[in-house]
Amino acid sequence: MATAYIFPGQGSQTVGMGKALADQFAPAREVFDTVDAALGEKLSQIIFAGPEAELTLTANAQPALMAVSLAALRVLESEAGLDLAKAATFVAGHSLGEYSALCAAGALTIADAARLLRLRGAAMQAAVPVGEGAMAALIGVELEGAKAIAKEAADAAGAVCQVANDNGGGQVVLSGAKPAVEKAMEISKAQGVKRAVPLPVSAPFHCALMQPAAEAMREALAGAAIARPIVPVVANVTAAAVEEPEDIRRLLVEQVTGTVRWRECVLYMAGAGVTKFVECGAGKVLAGLLKRIDPNVSGISVGQPADVEAYRGYV
Repeated sequence: MATAYIFPGQGSQTVGMGKALADQFAPAREVFDTVDAALGEKLSQIIFAGPEAELTLTANAQPALMAVSLAALRVLESEAGLDLAKAATFVAGHSLGEYSALCAAGALTIADAARLLRLRGAAMQAAVPVGEGAMAALIGVELEGAKAIAKEAADAAGAVCQVANDNGGGQVVLSGAKPAVEKAMEISKAQGVKRAVPLPVSAPFHCALMQPAAEAMREALAGAAIARPIVPVVANVTAAAVEEPEDIRRLLVEQVTGTVRWRECVLYMAGAGVTKFVECGAGKVLAGLLKRIDPNVSGISVGQPADVEAYRGYV
């Protein structure tokens, strides 16, 4: 029975995430120590104790979520005998979670991923002045309908509005210039879309306005050591498996401005025979989306010590 290991993205962070794992298991502590050393600061202190405003900053949230995901994975390896190369058919992650997936599969070191995500978060934040961009979740609309709304809004506002995330289950996130996203929310309501919810984000991720951040990542990734992953990684922007290091490098740059095709990623893995998904890290967002994408698959989340026992019974 084929299994995939998946890794959450921004929005899943909460103060105190990963602390119980670090308190109980040495391999989890080692991950947080490695990230702290790579960044030259005690990010773990912010992860475990806050303040929340500090953790939510994009430049902190991105490496923090990766650290928690890898801590959970290391605990599964040490406590539940996980051998990813044998147990996983694929790994995949939502947005920054793709870096966690690459780490899990040995394509990136934890230290390099922490530094790249710190830079990625800072570059995304710097790409658009605060208040000029926005994101909104449309609930009760499929991808093509959301694309049409985004185009109409972009044309009407004369500004960028694009699909940022196709999360599945009728949830599509738009991103762009604030006036265009607000226009899209108006159009959505007029067209009978169930809900249009503005998201509390500090920048408009995964749209053309992120081009300066993409250039910063192109430069950073050019010098990064990327190995061939031990398990195929399903890339956000292609919703297909990638294994060649140069392809991984290119797709990580494209991902900054590209759509996170999460629904298609899950369907791709399910189409290849995956029936079980294990979400490693903070929260349960991805496991929650699975059933809405494909009723024939199941998932569990591993982010707390008690989840290790549930994992043993699941796999």
